[in-house]
Amino acid sequence: MSEPAGKPPTAPRSARPTLSQRIRDGLLQRIVAGELGEGDRLIETKIALEFGTSQAPVREALRQLEGLGLIEGQPRHGSRVLPFAEQTIREAYILRAALEETATRLAMLSGTLPFDRLEEAVKEMRRCARGDDVPGIGLASARFHRHVVLAGGNGLLTRAWEALQIEARTAIALMVTRPELARVAEEHRELLEVMRAGEVEAACRHARDHQWAYADTPHDPYGMPKRQGGDA
Repeated sequence: MSEPAGKPPTAPRSARPTLSQRIRDGLLQRIVAGELGEGDRLIETKIALEFGTSQAPVREALRQLEGLGLIEGQPRHGSRVLPFAEQTIREAYILRAALEETATRLAMLSGTLPFDRLEEAVKEMRRCARGDDVPGIGLASARFHRHVVLAGGNGLLTRAWEALQIEARTAIALMVTRPELARVAEEHRELLEVMRAGEVEAACRHARDHQWAYADTPHDPYGMPKRQGGDA
């Protein structure tokens, strides 16, 4: 059924990570922590056995990691880990800041922000924060921002935003910055309140600064435990 006229498309509802996302995030954690380093091979059959699954979700997880520039597929040789580049995080958040500032402006000027869905996402973030659920809060955060982007009603902007693989990059940012989860939820609540107040310029500035904060945060993934080596 199509959406009623004047309303933004409905964002996908995904309360918990899929199997391929859990595999992706597990491998992400190892790369960020330095347990998997440059040149290490990722073997589909071995990863599938570790996670107790078929190779299909493993293949999807590896495809996402390759899209993020963290691994490189090699014909007949599986995939190998590329150097972890802090710059890729910064560049993605700078671009994301510009896209979300514009989407916020478009959505507020057109009056299409789905406040009930945004409130639901904030409540989910608060639940995840209380349970120390990092993957869950990452998905809820991505869902919040996707609602805003879709409400902007600009298809090209939406496609550019989706191309950033928001859920995966959010997972990376949470792993390397390790923020206080309650504060993450509170930042989204503050943004929602500014939007509710109808303060367009303040909301746009808040949306932009929210992403710039991650671009400007010093990332020190190798301050985490060092790698032990070996294939995954």
